[in-house]
Amino acid sequence: MTSIFPGTCTPVHEREGGPARFIVHQPPASGASLQPLLHWLSQNLHRDPDVGEIAQRAVVSPRTLSRHFRQQVGATLLQWLLAAHVRRAQILLETTGMSVEQVAAQSAFGSATMLRERFAKLVGTTPMAYRRAFRVGGSSRGIPVNLPAAK
Repeated sequence: MTSIFPGTCTPVHEREGGPARFIVHQPPASGASLQPLLHWLSQNLHRDPDVGEIAQRAVVSPRTLSRHFRQQVGATLLQWLLAAHVRRAQILLETTGMSVEQVAAQSAFGSATMLRERFAKLVGTTPMAYRRAFRVGGSSRGIPVNLPAAK
């Protein structure tokens, strides 16, 4: 597996005065996109991978992933994931008859209480009020939760 950020650091081995330093390079414009990772994350919103697992998938350190994610997406990884999980919950509320507990489980919130808290913070209403307002067959448009894309 290769890094999604190949060549971002070059070790400088021969240096007087201590351990090797690293010269940090800007990631290349092509080949360093987070699009493949964002696609994978979008396809796995039923799971709740930790930052270490996501960084491992991207073949970078968690710190490098966090830095590049913020640079390319304009939000932190955790902010993006929260918005993506809430958007998944919105879709499930609009298109299924699942209970709030089932939606929470399928959106990786762990509990209906956590879903309700996060949903209200981002959407401004409760999951059930959202369902009543935007259930397919009622209105076809929900309240959007913006998911920043890689720049």
